[in-house]
Amino acid sequence: MKISIGIIDDHQLFLKSLVLMLQTFKKYEVVVQAINGKDLQDKMKSDLNVPEIMLIDVNMPVMDGVATAAWLNQHYPAMKLVALSMNDTDSTIIEMIKAGCCAYLLKDTHPNDLEKALDDIQVKGYYNADVSNINFRRLLTYEKDIVKLNEKEKTFLQLACSDLTYKQIAALMFLSERTIDGYREALFQKLNVQSRVGMAIEAIRKGFVKL
Repeated sequence: MKISIGIIDDHQLFLKSLVLMLQTFKKYEVVVQAINGKDLQDKMKSDLNVPEIMLIDVNMPVMDGVATAAWLNQHYPAMKLVALSMNDTDSTIIEMIKAGCCAYLLKDTHPNDLEKALDDIQVKGYYNADVSNINFRRLLTYEKDIVKLNEKEKTFLQLACSDLTYKQIAALMFLSERTIDGYREALFQKLNVQSRVGMAIEAIRKGFVKL
């Protein structure tokens, strides 16, 4: 039985192209298409075929990706939400993760990488591109270990999951920028990530930061 997917995107040429691409993946089938969050809400009221995975465009009129993801997360908590965008700024990615997305993919992602991401999302419940080149068996073993953070690191993580710059975080914590850089590097190592976005995703997944 194929895994059902929904797609929300206001650019209909991209939407139709993505549907055709997904049809070439043996495991997946598109069961819902919508041009924005409001359009999806209307269709979900009458459509009994609730998709297992939903691909959500970030920038849409009427009801954008953040609002749509938050609504889906509230009403369909078992659904796996995946953000799609041309924008890879930290603040945008973090907002979508906070809204309930388990992955953030760029629209120019290669089809092979998209299929791999969908496979990981279906099996593991998430996809983190920052660790995509790391052996997943080692990653899962690492996750079993207890990550110990001190209070300063926890405060830094909470602030890092916002749109504040590192300079602004340093000012709020009454610390030097060099000290903040030290916290960042230490947490990259503890959480086994390579970027601020990866750090935010892992902090939220591990429960250090509450949504």
